[in-house]
Amino acid sequence: MRQPLSYPWLDLDVDDPAALAIAVRVDIPDTRAEVPAHRHRKGQLVFALGGGVTCRVPSGLWMVPPHCGVWIPGGMEHSNVATANARIFFVYIEPGAADLPERCCTLSISPLLRELIIELSDRMEDDGARGELLIKILLTELPRMPVQQLHLPISSEPRLNRIAEALAQDPADRSTLAEWANRVALSESSLARLVAKETGLSFGRWRQQLHLIVAIRELASGKSVQQVSGDLGYGSVTAFITMFKKALGKPPAKYLSGIAQNGGSAFVA
Repeated sequence: MRQPLSYPWLDLDVDDPAALAIAVRVDIPDTRAEVPAHRHRKGQLVFALGGGVTCRVPSGLWMVPPHCGVWIPGGMEHSNVATANARIFFVYIEPGAADLPERCCTLSISPLLRELIIELSDRMEDDGARGELLIKILLTELPRMPVQQLHLPISSEPRLNRIAEALAQDPADRSTLAEWANRVALSESSLARLVAKETGLSFGRWRQQLHLIVAIRELASGKSVQQVSGDLGYGSVTAFITMFKKALGKPPAKYLSGIAQNGGSAFVA
């Protein structure tokens, strides 16, 4: 069950041109929360201090594990789903105020930048010299953050989008490529070529990428490795850990602890 996510200030105008940067903290209760598909003029950084957030844009799904952020350029349609008990921050940045990518991407968040975002959100209504200084430093530091990636490419192609929606709803579905091809009225070879053309990945690698996104989100929300392994349909915990380690270089616990300790530097493609 998901509930709509709301801002602490009902009259907040995130597109206010007078503010070069606005940081808003949102604490999620014990139920998942969602911001439906929308867009705004300003670019947005979605940053998770605790729990996880999944951002969806027309070209893919992006995972925001703790201590990392996803940058969404201004004008791009997107939606956000946060895990229960997440602590997230939305940072809205005026176009041209900082040299940031023109595409959606994941950014490592340094300890300094993390503290700047927290402090700026606490001073939401402070437009004095202190607030201006925080914004200036934030706009200087953010473009320096390394660009990382952990996302699921999604195509606007209707059949592939249908498969992505089904797998997102039930990531434990272990249907074969042939079975999926039959569901969308394609031959197995045609579906394999379509997935490769639209995403740059094989079907197996594409589905594994979805599993990684879901796994990190659920682990960040407090689920155990055993629970996540079962939710994703793995026959054993060992099989799940082997997949995770092969893809990301570390077993789940070390991967997440590395992110928390290093401010995102452990976040790899």
